[in-house]
Amino acid sequence: MAVIKPFKGLRPPCELADKVASRPYDVLNSEEARQEAAGNQYSLLRIIKPEIEFPSGTDEHLPEVYDKAVENFKLFQDNNWLVQDEKECLYVYAQTMNGRTQYGLVAAASVDDYLKGVIKKHELTRADKEEDRMKHVRNTNANVEPVFFAYPAHEGIDKIVSSIVNSKKPEYDFVASDGFGHHFWVIDNEETIKKIVTIFSDEIPATYVADGHHRTAAAALVGAEKRKQNPAYSGEEEFNFFLAVHFPDNQLQIIDYNRVVKDLNGLSPLELIEKLDEDFKLEGMGAEIYKPDQLHTFSMYLEGEWYKLVAREGRYNDNDPIGVLDVTILSNLVLDKILGIKDLRTDKRIDFVGGIRGLGELCKRVVSGEMAVAFALYPVSMKQLIDIADSGNIMPPKTTWFEPKLRSGLVIHILD
Repeated sequence: MAVIKPFKGLRPPCELADKVASRPYDVLNSEEARQEAAGNQYSLLRIIKPEIEFPSGTDEHLPEVYDKAVENFKLFQDNNWLVQDEKECLYVYAQTMNGRTQYGLVAAASVDDYLKGVIKKHELTRADKEEDRMKHVRNTNANVEPVFFAYPAHEGIDKIVSSIVNSKKPEYDFVASDGFGHHFWVIDNEETIKKIVTIFSDEIPATYVADGHHRTAAAALVGAEKRKQNPAYSGEEEFNFFLAVHFPDNQLQIIDYNRVVKDLNGLSPLELIEKLDEDFKLEGMGAEIYKPDQLHTFSMYLEGEWYKLVAREGRYNDNDPIGVLDVTILSNLVLDKILGIKDLRTDKRIDFVGGIRGLGELCKRVVSGEMAVAFALYPVSMKQLIDIADSGNIMPPKTTWFEPKLRSGLVIHILD
């Protein structure tokens, strides 16, 4: 069963919350972060993307860049832009997008749960990205950014959360520049905290990493390191836990995660279409954007035209939790078989575009000449994600895109 615990959150005062809060470190590049933080001394990007404090082009992995994160983290605390709660709390963090609100519980998750597989993952991680986030956690001695977890929806937890949000004014309540609403409540009642923790430990068999696999791995690995450095640890120290926002699975929505490819692997557009016809039924859709509306249906943008691709019967296995995924079908029958892309994690000829950017972004990348062809997919479901994680399988890279993203900086977990 899943272990969560309350913690003394490090948080901005109410009047600074919207200024401190930022998008996660991995959804914008250094230059985008530099522009987003411009004129805002309070932006958490100065801690999670500290290279923005250096000249453009500075390598974000330099020791002095990590040192800058530590320096800025201390500055934020010295200036009371981040202040630690006096008692251990849980928190409710809700997000509103397009009129739909999802309610998450902010709690410290267990390093043991990650190491034992109670916290389940569905993606592989890269060692270099793990090490980058581990350095950040080690140096700041904190989980500055939360990870995004899902758990099997539970009526008892829903009722508690509903009671809190309907009876208390939120601590933070603002709309970010992207138009998404962010709402935050503090749970400081000891009886309520105990009820929530007990439900998790007695009735929630597992939690699932929805977004933030590298941050999750890094946090757990730093926790394991600290245990080795403190062999007499009791298991209750804060370094045995890390920061996560837990959402009920029935409130989450995965959006499409699409692909763009730099070249046609030596083929002409006509030759590509002829090869695709072996495994797909093709239909020209004209210049207007076509978005797939069901599983095993894809759209392709090529030379100013959209095409509908429907995978032919017998080309996939609906009984295989990985083989049934549209990302697998596209990878096997198109990217590998026709375009010669064998490894999505390392091949420089392919890039990935989150559906939040819209299919117009795919057109833009192809029309500009940067890319030769684009493919849009129907999104994975939460059920597929959970089935794969429960079976111990791993999804292909860049399969899921969750939106809205968690804002970083609303609460931070200190490791001592």
